[in-house]
Amino acid sequence: MFQRNAINVLREWARKENRKPLVIRGARQVGKTSLVQEFGKEFDLFLHLNLDKKADAFFFEKELQVKEIFDSILVSKRLTKPQGKVLLFIDEIQTSPVAIKLLRYFFEEMPELYVIAAGSLLETLLNKKISFPVGRVEYLALRPCTFSEFLGAMGELPLLEKLNEAAVNELMHNRMIELFKLFTLIGGMPEVIENYAQHKDIVALGEVYETLLTGYRDDVEKYAPKDALINPIRQIIKSGWEFAGQRITFERFAHSKYKSREMAESLRVLEKALLLELVYPTVETKLPITKDLKKKPKLIWFDTGLVNYASGIQHDIFNHENISDSWRGKVAEHIVAQEILGASFRFLEERHFWVREAKNSQAELDFLINSAEFGLIPVEVKSGDNSKLKSLHLFMENSSAKIAVRFWNNFERTDTIELPNGKSYQLLSLPFYYAGFIEKAVKKRLQNI
Repeated sequence: MFQRNAINVLREWARKENRKPLVIRGARQVGKTSLVQEFGKEFDLFLHLNLDKKADAFFFEKELQVKEIFDSILVSKRLTKPQGKVLLFIDEIQTSPVAIKLLRYFFEEMPELYVIAAGSLLETLLNKKISFPVGRVEYLALRPCTFSEFLGAMGELPLLEKLNEAAVNELMHNRMIELFKLFTLIGGMPEVIENYAQHKDIVALGEVYETLLTGYRDDVEKYAPKDALINPIRQIIKSGWEFAGQRITFERFAHSKYKSREMAESLRVLEKALLLELVYPTVETKLPITKDLKKKPKLIWFDTGLVNYASGIQHDIFNHENISDSWRGKVAEHIVAQEILGASFRFLEERHFWVREAKNSQAELDFLINSAEFGLIPVEVKSGDNSKLKSLHLFMENSSAKIAVRFWNNFERTDTIELPNGKSYQLLSLPFYYAGFIEKAVKKRLQNI
């Protein structure tokens, strides 16, 4: 088990005086249970209930007082309550509406108890109109592993330290970009990374990918809120991977026969399950960023490694030195999207991109970042010289933004770009491996200008 960055968020949560029960949300197999089990080692007593097991679910069959339930759990496990800290982990909580309802009473009546809940199909509760106690719980979003977590799993601790400091020098760059390409190829699913770290065998990962994909396909009936969506959802999970990083239309999506309405509804079901995100564009060049729901969204799946395997493009990535040259640049864009989202543990975090669709002026910019310190930061994922960044230049001509970021395969570089309308801006060209550290990398480079 390698350390996840989220464990530091759990430690911050545990230090709060007015701590509420924490609900961990995330797609199946992203490591929720393993994370909490590792965190549980820091407590005097760790109680793990799995409500898929009859004996554990029994405690929540009746709406008893939470103190009665807690005492019953201790008795059943032949334990006495210690004087120190106790963590109660309620896993697979989606199977018990009673347990969900009782979370508020743990907060109100047993504030000394640390309570975490999670579930592999937790998001399907949204379709069953079962709600969590409003204002009585906190949320943490757990996503696939980031590149920094991958470095830790691979034992590359000196490089990890430099990455965290946004201080990778030119002598370290080639090794770092080589590792980032490997991370892009295999993705961020914990089981995949753990297997590769142990065996260093990419071919052997096929069995792991197959197991993961089979699990998602088997869950279709659980995802679908009604029978009419079972087959459209199955079609998306079977064939939708090859549309990753692309703008899509709902009508007959993924080589299907399904109409726009049922395919749109099915995609949104999988979005609630955190398997994908429909990223809608904005036409705004200033804050706030407002999504234009009338325009075609971009499909971003939750893990690039699964996209590569399910789409059959691993060989293409492996044979290109620069990931920007793989799959028409979509692989590079997709992994940057994954890193941007993976840097946040907020459940409502979204990604954004910009378009201009005027009759004689078409343009698209890969990402817009809303930075608390720097305001709006446009981001492009593209190799080549600065003259090829036409969409970025067009955006900057109409924006008050002073800084832009371009992710590429090369070492970092800073340029002052003069625009035709007389404006200028700072273009920070950063290596791909800084995609999860945008604000830190920008701040450090601006201090050096």
